[in-house]
Amino acid sequence: MLHLIPAPLHRLALRAAHRLRTRWRRWARPQTAGVSVIGIDVAGRVFLVRHGYGSGHWSLPGGGLGRNEDPADCARREMREELGCALEQLEEAARFDEVLYGAPHRAFVFTARFAAEPRADGREIVETGWFTLDALPPDLVSFAAYRLRLVFPGHYSNDS
Repeated sequence: MLHLIPAPLHRLALRAAHRLRTRWRRWARPQTAGVSVIGIDVAGRVFLVRHGYGSGHWSLPGGGLGRNEDPADCARREMREELGCALEQLEEAARFDEVLYGAPHRAFVFTARFAAEPRADGREIVETGWFTLDALPPDLVSFAAYRLRLVFPGHYSNDS
């Protein structure tokens, strides 16, 4: 049904919803959970996205975990919805608790290969790219950088 809304209007609605959700999380502090997927290609590059909401900086694809949803199923669903492709070799790489937008958050980080070339939906995801770990974009969001450091200790470009 959302595909019936023109993409620019959809992106505007996503930006407004993101602002409201962020404020609500800071006020109500609900326990949330979500997944991040580190797509890796045969050359060892990682897949990053720019969302149509939030900071607009590079990040990992992923999304919120539904009530009683299995994290691996969530990762598969999010990649299908946002990037139009299935995942192969999906493996949980990390699980940890953090504070996200002022609220407690359980993070599940997966590594995977894409079954086909992922493509931006032009709505939630506006740009995509493959990057080597030693040449990540300078405007990578901090939570994505943290996840990459966890999964690739000693290989991340900002490690000293």
